[in-house]
Amino acid sequence: MISQVIKVLIVVTSHSQLGNTGKPTGYYLPEVTHPYQKLQELGFGVDIASPKGGKAPMDEKSRDLKDPINRKLLESKEFVAKLENTIALKDVRAKDYQAIVFAGGHGTMWDFSNSTEINNLSQNIYESGGVVAAVCHGPAALVNIKLSDGKYLVAGKSLTGFSNAEEAAAELTKVMPFLLEDELKKRGAKYFAKPLWQGHVITDGRLVTGQNPASAAGVGEAVAKLLKR
Repeated sequence: MISQVIKVLIVVTSHSQLGNTGKPTGYYLPEVTHPYQKLQELGFGVDIASPKGGKAPMDEKSRDLKDPINRKLLESKEFVAKLENTIALKDVRAKDYQAIVFAGGHGTMWDFSNSTEINNLSQNIYESGGVVAAVCHGPAALVNIKLSDGKYLVAGKSLTGFSNAEEAAAELTKVMPFLLEDELKKRGAKYFAKPLWQGHVITDGRLVTGQNPASAAGVGEAVAKLLKR
């Protein structure tokens, strides 16, 4: 166990509409539960925030109760309360957290990349020696984060995220406001992907990324490993 509780902030989307399709979206449940479970069982404190705060919208397609971790945490009053009452990013103090983890879900593609709070919090945590992590569509948060020297955080970094091929397989290429793989490459990132739906986690310094839902637990493990050094 960790003698002094190190705190991690998981950020979920506040966006609930899938472009102009009229269909609902939100955060992808396993990309919250799996990192949360890994970090909590290793003794870290975990809070959940969102751009707007309050109840965060879940992508109902991700409510898989055959997944034992999903089921366990949805039966936890503490965990459910954190999702029903997420902390608004404007109320988060970067100094309270040693890591920030961006969970995925298609909603993130609309409210993560241009969030001033996300950019500022991530910069402050990273430049204070903390960890920045993201899984699946969560790396949308990384697209516009700049460091104090004006360079993009992802520039020159090896990373991954939901691939163009996976977006095509989901038949949502034309619905997305941008393609995550392409945008990360434009920022100077060295993007790597594995075949469809395979778990894939990359750690480059204090940046951790996972490609898809199958990578969520691995992202939690990688963050914990960095924080325990």
